[in-house]
Amino acid sequence: MNTELSGLPPPVLHTRDARGVHMLTLNRAASFNTLGEAMLAALQSALDAIGLDASARVLVIAAQGKAFCAGHNLKEMGAQPDLDYYQMLFAQCTRVMLGIQNLPVPVIARVHGLATAAGCQLVAQCDLAVASSNASFGVNGIDVGLFCATPSVPLVRNIPAKQAMEMLLTGEFITADEARARGLVNRVVPQELLDIEVENMVLALLGKPREALAMGKAFFYKQRETGVEAAYQLAGQTMACNMMHPVAQEGVQAFIEKRKPQWPAPAP
Repeated sequence: MNTELSGLPPPVLHTRDARGVHMLTLNRAASFNTLGEAMLAALQSALDAIGLDASARVLVIAAQGKAFCAGHNLKEMGAQPDLDYYQMLFAQCTRVMLGIQNLPVPVIARVHGLATAAGCQLVAQCDLAVASSNASFGVNGIDVGLFCATPSVPLVRNIPAKQAMEMLLTGEFITADEARARGLVNRVVPQELLDIEVENMVLALLGKPREALAMGKAFFYKQRETGVEAAYQLAGQTMACNMMHPVAQEGVQAFIEKRKPQWPAPAP
């Protein structure tokens, strides 16, 4: 849907500051920021643009309104009961999720309110997550007869299997503190401190060299899907290449000289 012709605001607000920190804000508060076709298309377009920004350092995904994201748009899905359409929709969502994983910069979910089904999937897919204490998380598609298969993919890569299965089979929600205890989010703070805590995490990442973060992120996800022997082989090669990079050379030399590293500028 063309949002300009429909009179609707853009589904996603995209900002970038002078530090290279991008923010994507889900902008469909009235529908609890459901991941309809327009929302997914807007997210994909923004992720593609960020991937081409050589000066990008961090991406924060946030949302407007009372909820972070209530999953897929069931009204939109119910209006088109067609297998080809559903396959297209879930493939579109998968491209967005993999786009987050494949970005060469860390992605932080800024979570407030409800994150359910594909919304919980979005949180699980981000590299890091900061939640307000009033956030809640669920994969409750089972309540409408739909097992949350695609949300289960990143969910079970975040939290233990039986805890994931309980959420998927019962549809029960967990609190922000429970989500932190299980490993779904990194930090939980009161709502009024949420932006401060996200900024603290951003600052921690900005203090590290972009190239090392990019190399490490790519390695992390690749090794997780392979056996231990292959993972160690990949790890050794990654570390060897990392050590040859100017940022590691500078970091090691700074350690030896007991000074703060002066990270070289990223290659254009």
